[in-house]
Amino acid sequence: MDMTPKEYQQYVKEKSQKSPILKDVVLAFIIGGLICVVGQAIQNGWSAAGLNEEDAGTATSCTLVLLSALLTGFNLYSKLARFGGAGTLVPITGFANAVVSPAIDFKSEGFVTGMAAKMFTVAGPVIVFGTLASAIYGVILMLLQSF
Repeated sequence: MDMTPKEYQQYVKEKSQKSPILKDVVLAFIIGGLICVVGQAIQNGWSAAGLNEEDAGTATSCTLVLLSALLTGFNLYSKLARFGGAGTLVPITGFANAVVSPAIDFKSEGFVTGMAAKMFTVAGPVIVFGTLASAIYGVILMLLQSF
């Protein structure tokens, strides 16, 4: 079956399902907002427990990572992601999910060669490029401030 690229694009367009973009955007907004509301409630709880603002923020981040890892481990985070789409990519919970998911998927290959080696397959590039970008930005800022 020979098709030109234009014919192939037309064929794909005919066979593809229409994406419910408005529904997806609204669900992402709601789920992402709810994750942020939970985070704020956790931070308020840590503040009420006597932590200062900076320590409460740190404790909140740790708590959100732990909750995200637990939800991923119990296969609940993926169900939430299927429903809420991009709303579950709120940075800290999405990042924790990106680290824990491959670790769970490859645990049968062993602790070192499976879980530990595959843990950062998704999150690794984010860590590397984020660290590199912050170092470059720091050098640029230092140079700009010296002039």
